[in-house]
Amino acid sequence: MAKAIILKEYGKSEVLKLEDIKVQKPQENEISIKQTAIGVHFHDVYVRSGLYKTLSLPGIPGLEAAGIVEEVGKKVTNFKPGDKVGYITKNYGAYTSHRNLDHKIAIKIPKNISAELIATNFSRAITVQMLMEEVTNVKANDIILITAVTGGVGKIFSQWAKSIGALVIGSVSSKEKALLAKSYGCDYTLIYDQPDFISQIMDITDGKGVDKVFDSVGKDTFENSIKSIRACGHLVNFGQSSGPVEPLLMSTLASKSLTVSRPILFDYISNSTIYKKMTDSVFNAFENNKIIIPKLRSYKLEDANLAHDLLESRQGGGSIFLKP
Repeated sequence: MAKAIILKEYGKSEVLKLEDIKVQKPQENEISIKQTAIGVHFHDVYVRSGLYKTLSLPGIPGLEAAGIVEEVGKKVTNFKPGDKVGYITKNYGAYTSHRNLDHKIAIKIPKNISAELIATNFSRAITVQMLMEEVTNVKANDIILITAVTGGVGKIFSQWAKSIGALVIGSVSSKEKALLAKSYGCDYTLIYDQPDFISQIMDITDGKGVDKVFDSVGKDTFENSIKSIRACGHLVNFGQSSGPVEPLLMSTLASKSLTVSRPILFDYISNSTIYKKMTDSVFNAFENNKIIIPKLRSYKLEDANLAHDLLESRQGGGSIFLKP
């Protein structure tokens, strides 16, 4: 019988409980998948804790996974049983051994890319692609600042940006992470709360500030992110791991003619043509070694709580997956 993590109440990781479930036959536009790897992300932690109340309870959390197609609906022509597929979905339901899925959100995984890599890092990599190529246009000789640069997205972002010739400044929460950031392509690393953060930025940029800031930390870093940007620069906020950002005054933007964006991945990939373009770009980055991923760590599906504990300890970003 299929099994899934059923979230019935918000709380600490102990609320993640494994239960038996029944999976129906796929509807005409669905594919039925036996999952082999399930990604674990900070978004899942926010859902479990109640910070994000975007999953109706009781419900199955999880946004991303990979597996093998077992059956297809009557109107599905782009997949067949045996295909290796991955997906990301805003409708949750990934923490399960088997599931049905709208075929439009599934992607066929190339033979030389593992299901585990897609389950752990496809959404992160396509987020980076969105930030670099859709929301902004990061190009050679740009100077960019990436917060949480040793996190799941940050590790990919710094490598990809460096591969096209950008100068990458990464910010982190500790000296230990600052050393680690160098191995992922950062030219310079700074610590969020170091007193000379802004003066260091200005020294690196000859007093101009950075061209673009990509901030996923939020509350603890946003003020310095604003101060770090040059006139007519662009700040992209795409997360809030330290808490929500305070309301931003238009006069703050006007002071340097700044642009601020808050993109949501699912709005970009809702267009099938754009989604295909983004997916191809990600596969190309993986296949051409623009992105090197840390050693992956697996947990049994029933041990999802342990995977959450590791992630919340600020370790394992981009490397943890659940194995049904």
